[in-house]
Amino acid sequence: MSQTTSPPPTAGLDGVVAATTRLSKVDGAHGRLWIAGYPVGEIAPRATFEEVCFLLWNDRRPDANEAQALGARLYDAAASIHEAPPGLAPMDALRAGIAAQDSEDPAHYVGVIPALVAHAIHARPLAPVPHLGHAANTLRMLRGEDPGPSAARALETYLNTVVDHGMNASTFTARVIASTRSDLASAVTGAIGALKGPLHGGAPGPALASLQTLRAKTGDLATNTRAWAARVIDDGERIMGFGHRVYRVRDPRADVLGAAAQEALAGTGLYEDAKTFESAVLEVLAAKKPGRSIQTNVEFYTALLLHGLGLQAEWFTPVFAVGRVAGWVGHVLEQRREGRLLRPLAQYVGALDRTWA
Repeated sequence: MSQTTSPPPTAGLDGVVAATTRLSKVDGAHGRLWIAGYPVGEIAPRATFEEVCFLLWNDRRPDANEAQALGARLYDAAASIHEAPPGLAPMDALRAGIAAQDSEDPAHYVGVIPALVAHAIHARPLAPVPHLGHAANTLRMLRGEDPGPSAARALETYLNTVVDHGMNASTFTARVIASTRSDLASAVTGAIGALKGPLHGGAPGPALASLQTLRAKTGDLATNTRAWAARVIDDGERIMGFGHRVYRVRDPRADVLGAAAQEALAGTGLYEDAKTFESAVLEVLAAKKPGRSIQTNVEFYTALLLHGLGLQAEWFTPVFAVGRVAGWVGHVLEQRREGRLLRPLAQYVGALDRTWA
């Protein structure tokens, strides 16, 4: 019996268009990213996170009253969280805590995520306060102190930079769940599960760990980095913080976060060493993988910036969710308007017409 003819499979769904969106545009060939029509380098360092959330959900900038009202909704949601599921790592507690929510308000999920993360990390985190913005309250809850304006602005730049990025794995997960007409909590919970994977949101910690290990070695950092990178590549492993599924040139988010990291790390020497490490890794990648343009990605500078803000490596992925959730819920709203179940095909490659003797 012949198998039914179907379109040839596309590994990893590369090049497959699964939805239309106005939330972000990724140009991998030229290394460009737009957030709701604004170049990421234009909007990320200037807008508040509240403004970016409103922009994503309404396709226009808010006026002062609208931004203030959204900020109040985010604060109310954060203040409603008094504990996280006990005994779990932050990402697991976040996943369980979001699964228990029952709101259909997109702002609710943006507000509760940093509070759940803080309660998973600290027994009694500082509560958010209404006079601080969302980014500042996130740092207050995570660090146990009110941040200065420069630290709050740095985190706000980060949240804006990672708020949305096309049809990435967690966003696709959220849209698939939304296409079944499931609830918002389920869509966000599924997205968190996808974000946890090291090939998506789990790489900033390892990227920083590699740099710190090499910094601690005696000898020249560039020489040690080249030798280490060559060994990693020869062993068939990935160097975290480099390479991207979409970008064939430098990730534009790396430049935005690199500038913020330089300011956050001023006087420590870490930023300068990171540039040395980056150059050495890129040199080895170019030599070992000719014809492939493997460049620095957002995770490398994410790690540097969040470290410079006093956050621990195991917090990096849940803090990624603090920003990306605004994009997730925006995609859920889009998918609901689309109203069509996402149902791709699978090409069967197994045996047929077996008998059960």
